[in-house]
Amino acid sequence: MTSDTPSRCGYVAIVGRPNVGKSTLLNHLLGQKISITSRKPQTTRHQVLGIKTEDNHQIIFVDTPGLHKDAGKAINRYMNRAASAAIRDVDLVVFVVDRTAWTEEDSIVLEKIEQSGLPTMLVVNKIDLLADKTELLPHLQSLAAKAEFSAILPVSALRQHNVDALEAQILTLLPESGHFFPEDQITDRSQRFLAAEIVREKIMRQLGDELPYSIAVEIEEFAQEGEVLHISAVIFVERTGQKRILIGDKGSRLRSIGSDARRDMEGLFDSKVMLRLWVKVKSGWSDDERALRSLGYDDR
Repeated sequence: MTSDTPSRCGYVAIVGRPNVGKSTLLNHLLGQKISITSRKPQTTRHQVLGIKTEDNHQIIFVDTPGLHKDAGKAINRYMNRAASAAIRDVDLVVFVVDRTAWTEEDSIVLEKIEQSGLPTMLVVNKIDLLADKTELLPHLQSLAAKAEFSAILPVSALRQHNVDALEAQILTLLPESGHFFPEDQITDRSQRFLAAEIVREKIMRQLGDELPYSIAVEIEEFAQEGEVLHISAVIFVERTGQKRILIGDKGSRLRSIGSDARRDMEGLFDSKVMLRLWVKVKSGWSDDERALRSLGYDDR
């Protein structure tokens, strides 16, 4: 790349209803994992910035919780606020939908995007799972009629199909600007936050069908001692029965979650990790605004 190529930098919100693959797409665009993923909708609860700097451009991706209709509990309202705020404060929106499905929640997301007036790319994800590929072209044509999209791209985030083309298209729509972050920074989130999210991901993956969304993780200790990083985490559940499920027979489930989480942490933090997990009951935390703030669910 020549030195007279203009420097580009901007914020790109990745939005969509729950479970369309936003976090998987972010991780593959970055080339490393900073957002947790599982098959369960609403795995992502916070805005997370993923920063990609290459040559003289910098893309600041904003991963967001899925926008959804049911905002009954305080935590659901928090997630909707986090996703809506991201749409207001960016240069470009990447709107992710799932294959040939179009739901009422997709319409709600599109309505919010159109209110923002921002340039929007539509990404049709998970095309590798389409049983009948001939359905794709007519579906893309029907999507094009819904709004004035800057581009429409079919991708498979998981298989990394068309992800490079998506990034190239994003670059053409970013403003000319100097960089906002140091080139070696990949996220705005602390290591403590990332450690808590890794523990929550392992719980979602192992117990997603048995435990609802009433788990939260708080890091109580994060200290490097010599070559070992000591991390202590408390997992909050809402009922005693959930605590029993999480601990498992003679502690087997909790050990399995801890073992999986520790492996990921050692890779992320490039250190040997000593991880300790505890489970506590904090009834009603997911519908209590004060409890949510104390657990890090702030409207940043």
